[in-house]
This record gives sequence, structure tokens and C-alpha cells, in this order.
Amino acid sequence: MMKQAAGHGILFMVLFILPIGSLSYSSHVHADHHRHKSPFRRVLIGHDSEKYAVIFDAGSTGSKVHVFRFDENQDLLPIGNDMELYASTKPGLSSYAADPQAAASSLRPLLEKAEAVVPIKLQPDTPARLGATAGMRLLNGDAAEKILEEVRNLFKNESTLKYKDDWVSILDGVQEGTYMWVTINYLLNTLGKSYSETFAAIDLGGASVQMAYAISEENSNKAPQASANETYVLQKNLKGTNYNLYVHSYLSYGSKAARAEIFKASQNSSNPCILEGYEGTYTYGGVVYKVSAPPTGTNMKRCRMLTRKALKINAPCKYEKCTFNGIWNGGGGDGQKNLYLSSSFYWTALNVGILKQNATAGRIRLNAYKDTAKRACATKVSDVISEFPNVQKENIPYLCMDLVYIYTLLVDGFDLDASEKVAVVKQVKYKNSQVEAAWPLGCAIDVISSLTTKTSVVI
Repeated sequence: MMKQAAGHGILFMVLFILPIGSLSYSSHVHADHHRHKSPFRRVLIGHDSEKYAVIFDAGSTGSKVHVFRFDENQDLLPIGNDMELYASTKPGLSSYAADPQAAASSLRPLLEKAEAVVPIKLQPDTPARLGATAGMRLLNGDAAEKILEEVRNLFKNESTLKYKDDWVSILDGVQEGTYMWVTINYLLNTLGKSYSETFAAIDLGGASVQMAYAISEENSNKAPQASANETYVLQKNLKGTNYNLYVHSYLSYGSKAARAEIFKASQNSSNPCILEGYEGTYTYGGVVYKVSAPPTGTNMKRCRMLTRKALKINAPCKYEKCTFNGIWNGGGGDGQKNLYLSSSFYWTALNVGILKQNATAGRIRLNAYKDTAKRACATKVSDVISEFPNVQKENIPYLCMDLVYIYTLLVDGFDLDASEKVAVVKQVKYKNSQVEAAWPLGCAIDVISSLTTKTSVVI
């Protein structure tokens, strides 16, 4: 049953959409567009020599389009001076809840930029996919579906790219986690190798945290039976190799959602994770929480205990071993031994000085989050800027909480060794370029890998 669930398109509904607002894109778009106006030899070679994929990422704050170009071995080829075409626009699709047509129209400039760099003869076979994330998930009623329907009409009626209705969808956490795993392993050149040589990925978003890693056939056979709303193992064929991929999205445990869970655990009273001297409110999911430190001040030890309670570390486990909140952990193994952390793991480390400023990646020990948390929890809210000058203003009251949460999540939740060295990344070096460690590339790889027909170009 698990294999059936995985085989039927959990990872194949990835079209991603973007809103209009203020459009920005890399300067190489113009040069590449000009280059495509004249005849170019590679169009004549056919699909066996190169393929393109167009991925729209419709996020809560804006929309982005990524265009990737691959050779016959599924290796990335440059587009202009970069390894991808990238363009973005603000605000996000969810900002157009009252005007679905305007939402779709906001994507038109991005679509035009994408089509400008895909050779005309290849466009009918170039998949375009749009994946909407957190912002669209939070819209009330049928607002999100109405927006998606207008986007489908835009792609269907105004684009020459390959298109299917179910390629415009809201991305779920399992898809997001899977694509991130594919991205990391693609950039590190481990796809096609044994599962034991691949890297694990944990991606900390705002609403959820995703863990993904390749597991053995033996552990795959021990997986809990798939249900309507919970799947643990996906079967993927990438670069000719079959993988059993453990992937789980822990809803309500992203960086922003976890704050709300910790406030719930303290029952809306003063919270030992809040920096001394702050009093205010925190709003998440439409719920407002009172925020203040106790009279005795911030206390890291009590904050850790409260965070463990929020994570439900001691929840009953029906399986051989769980992570937290009774969730099966995948069985562990070699596919989990080399770990890459991304998104909020990276930004937090950068902003508090665990990573050097301007670093796009680094290797750190998990203890670094704990050591920095000790400093943060001992700092009054009025002194944060002098101690941690790069922390964003809106995050200052929660600095102790966020660091304690990350450390507790990794060490107590995912049972990782606190002294273990892990990679924390925003970008990964690929050939001589830095490529974003984000799900759109993984989606593109998945799309290209799933193509089973190769049609030569007719001149």
C-alpha cells in the first residue's frame, strides 16, 4: 500500500505560481533572451541532448520562477552566466484572495521571462509546474482553489509550455521535503549512488519541519501502513537508481508555528523562553498569545523543559523507535549519517553569529546552538542589539526561544548527537557555481526523471 501511495503522483503535482507586483530578475535574462533570437545549434540536436524545466514557487510573500536546463545525463547546463534563470515578483498569490484573475495575471511577466529562454521548438515538451506553499494554505474557503483555477487558465491559454491541470497545486510538506532531499543530493552528486552514500536533509520552514533521508529495503518494509493523511516512505527512481525515501512533514513545528506551541505549553502565562524586559503579544494562525518573561526572568533550563513538552517528546510510540509526538523515525541507518540543515536552521545560525556573515554555508556542531542559546537567554531584550546586531527586530523577544527550540528539536526530537558536525546551507557549490538549496531544483529533477518519452525535434 505504501508503494501504491508513493507511485501515484504525491510528487508529481508541482506547478508553482507567482504573483506580479514588483518584478525582479537576474541581469543574464536579457543576454540569454537575445542569444535565443538567432539560430542556435543545440535546438537541432533534440531532446536527447538537452531538456528544460520551468518551476514556479508561489510563496506567501512573493512568487518566483526557476528555469533549469539539463543535458542528456541530467547534469545542469548554464543559462547565460548562471545555472538557472530566476525571476521574482511581489506580493504573493495569496494577496489576491479577492481577485483571482489579478493573481493569475501577476504571474504573466514571470511566464514571459521563462518562455524567453526556452528554445521555441522545445517548449511543447518543457514541463511547467507551479507549487503554492504556506500563504495559499491559509486562505479561507475556496479562495485558494479559485486562484489556482485562474492560473491553470493562464497556462492553458497563454503558454506554449507543456501543461497539465494537476501541475498547478498547493505543495504539501511531503513534496517539499522530498524535493529538498533531491536538491541536496543532486548538487552533491550522490543521486544514482547507493542509498548509504546519500545525504539526509532537514528543512525548517515557518509552519512545518521536514526530514527526508534514504533508508534500506529492510527499514522500508517496517514502515507503518500508509493512511489517507500520512505517508512515511516514497519510492523514487533517480538517475537510474531506486530509493526508498523516508520523508515526514511535522506540521505545527516550523520556526514560527513552534513559538505558538511553546506558548500553548505555558498555558498563556508568563514564559521562561521570552527575554527579560519584553511584554507584548504574538499572533499565529489567527490566535493571539500574551508574551512576557516571568518575574524571575528568562530561564534556559525551564525553557528547555517547556520546549520538550511542546514537542511531546514523551508521547507514546507505537513503533520500534520514534522521533517526537509518536512519529516513526524511519529506522535510521547510513542514509541519515551525513546531515544537511536548511532554511531557518541556516538563517538563525547566520543572524546570531554561529556562521560568519555572508557565508552561504558552513559546518557546525549542534552544540553551537546550545552555547549561543545560553548567551541569548542571559541577555535582556534591551541589550540584544549590542550582543546580536544582526537579529531582525521582530525576532528579538524570541531569540532565546528560537535557539532553544532548534537545539531541542535536533537533539531531543530527532535524537541527533549534540557533538555531531552538520552542514548548514543556503547554497551548495555545484561545479563552479553556487546553487540555491531549495525545493524547485529537486522538483525539476523529479520532473525530468519522470519523463519516459523522448521526441526528436522536427526542423
